[in-house]
Amino acid sequence: MLQNNSLLAQLKQQIRQQTPRVEGVIKATDRGFGFLETADGESYFVPPPAMKQVIHGDRVEAALKEEGDKKSVEPETLLEAGLSRFVARVQKRDGRLALIPDHPSINNVLKARIKRSLDEDSIADGDWVVARLVRHPLKPDDNSFFSQIDELIAKADDPAVPWRVTLARHALEQASPQAGDDWPLADEGLEREDLTDMAFFTIDGEKTRDMDDALHIEARAEGGWRLSVAIADPTAYVAEGHAADLEAQTRAFTVYLPGQNVTMLPELLADDLCSLKEGEERPALACTLDIGADGSLGDYRFFAATVRSQARLVYDRVSDWLEKRGDWAPDTATGEQLKALADMTEARSGWRAEHALVFKDRPDYVFDLDDAGNVLDIRTEERRIANRMIEEAMIAANACCADLLAAKVGHGIFNVHRAFEPEKADAALEFLATQQIEIEREALLELPRYRELKRALESRDDAWLDARLRRFQGFTSMSALPGPHFGLGLPAYATWTSPIRKYGDMVNHRLIKRVLKGEQAPAEASAKLTEQLTERRKLNRMAERDVKDWLYVRYLTPAAKQQQTFDAEIIAINRGGMRVRLSANGATAFVPAPLMHSERDKVAIDDKEGRVQIEGEERFKLGDAIRVTLTEAREETRSLVARPTA
Repeated sequence: MLQNNSLLAQLKQQIRQQTPRVEGVIKATDRGFGFLETADGESYFVPPPAMKQVIHGDRVEAALKEEGDKKSVEPETLLEAGLSRFVARVQKRDGRLALIPDHPSINNVLKARIKRSLDEDSIADGDWVVARLVRHPLKPDDNSFFSQIDELIAKADDPAVPWRVTLARHALEQASPQAGDDWPLADEGLEREDLTDMAFFTIDGEKTRDMDDALHIEARAEGGWRLSVAIADPTAYVAEGHAADLEAQTRAFTVYLPGQNVTMLPELLADDLCSLKEGEERPALACTLDIGADGSLGDYRFFAATVRSQARLVYDRVSDWLEKRGDWAPDTATGEQLKALADMTEARSGWRAEHALVFKDRPDYVFDLDDAGNVLDIRTEERRIANRMIEEAMIAANACCADLLAAKVGHGIFNVHRAFEPEKADAALEFLATQQIEIEREALLELPRYRELKRALESRDDAWLDARLRRFQGFTSMSALPGPHFGLGLPAYATWTSPIRKYGDMVNHRLIKRVLKGEQAPAEASAKLTEQLTERRKLNRMAERDVKDWLYVRYLTPAAKQQQTFDAEIIAINRGGMRVRLSANGATAFVPAPLMHSERDKVAIDDKEGRVQIEGEERFKLGDAIRVTLTEAREETRSLVARPTA
């Protein structure tokens, strides 16, 4: 009777209308409760019973409840599910099927069914799968969570689990594209200059197979150098619109993971026909450019060519020889070129430091794996002179490409990087003012002014200031139109030197060839393509990070058990603690607040300022170098936990 009482229904509706509501994203904790965080920075407590109706990451509308000074919310309407397609582990218990999402903040065990096209007997407890959420308690007509298994990724005992799971999580391809063996060289209507007698050489890693750049350099009588850059030419084999081209466009980049590469082009092209192997004739797109004794760029010329690399060199051996270490030595002619390239590199680096910008060298960390994917060692690889030689040569060649495309075509695939997005400029100015750095807004948005600011900031050598400023800075994106690259300090930057590995470079190759043939360029690349290239690059980097995190945990588990200590740098601070990077191997670990002091209320964290006080005294800040002790290595979340070393 009460259920049908219209007055009661009206009363409920009035109460609902009068109840204040908030909108935000659910953040779960491992203690059953959670928080709803709003766009304006407010955070509301979500009690455990209400958390059973939501999942970490859900965007919801919730009713706000106040009892005295305490505020909490009860989610009522799902605005956007935090979980849709996801990776999970299978749980089979007494014939019942469930999934445990592979996410550090999701502890829900979800009931599940298997897609009809899959064989249920092929999926066992502990296996890894791709699934999707098909029911949610806050959706109309649903009263519980329910999921469906769409794909088996790997069996529980598969040694390739870290790679397979990571690629599946980011919806990246698991293997290189397949293609036939017949790849004739196309007649593109280009005259190829025969440079096969010219002593080109390559410098790469010892295990590199897709060698896409070869160099030749000679000193000029009037001073400075003439540098010739020959780049692999996959567009001489792959026509625009060909199936291999469309697949390369979808993949956008070769994915480089520890122990595994997933190529953008078929391996026959990437590692053989296009690779500039020693002693093999190869078609190339080339650029000869003059570089002044002061490192400034002069005239340049692009052309099609046929080349034959006469020496396959390795970074470390070249660096050792130039630094007068080790037993290896090149032949006399190649040695003269290497010395010239080293001199050009110093001149070019000096010019960029004065007129553009030079980024700080950071070491690379190389994983040595056995055939089963176990980590044998993690080596620190510094940016030595040979690495810098190739880097400076490629930057110079790409700057020429940007100039050519901007002048002759008006568009292409450009790497655009604005140090500060306009919407963050005011906040950055306010922050800099608190550091007694008074500047005009143009110093953040105009390249010439920014160069001056960047040099001034670098002269302060303040790690905390550098780390704090990153919160306001933008990211590199791909653009069809020329734009400044603030990170390099250049007015425009367009890469063409890695067409085996980057689809955008293939696009630029085709545009350069049109210029060489005097043909009218096609319409500029669509926003859809440039957005896809930007997104795929982001996904590739996330995949590389995720595989490394998995391998770091496996490698450092013994160190955590033994409570080993490491030098580290504080790279992030949030309300729960701080994240550090271990100097010895590049691994990141989390230092939770309770491990900073036995009494949590004596730890005060200012995540906006990036500072931590303990018992009223500042103890840590962003950029600090500290010592930490590893305490846990959690493979289920691929995370390392540490505490400050006393």
